[in-house]
Amino acid sequence: MAYKISDDCVGCGACAAECPVGCIAEGADGKYVIDADQCIECGSCAGTCPVGAPAQE
Repeated sequence: MAYKISDDCVGCGACAAECPVGCIAEGADGKYVIDADQCIECGSCAGTCPVGAPAQE
């Protein structure tokens, strides 16, 4: 099951920098989103997020 970033995202970009496949991008509102089709479910984003926004769906 792919990861998804919750509304708790503060837009710091730590998750995107850590993603080994580059499937996380900044959304129009300044918060980050994950392309579920590209996510390899490694959990790197969840481990680096300071507010715990990424989680498995």
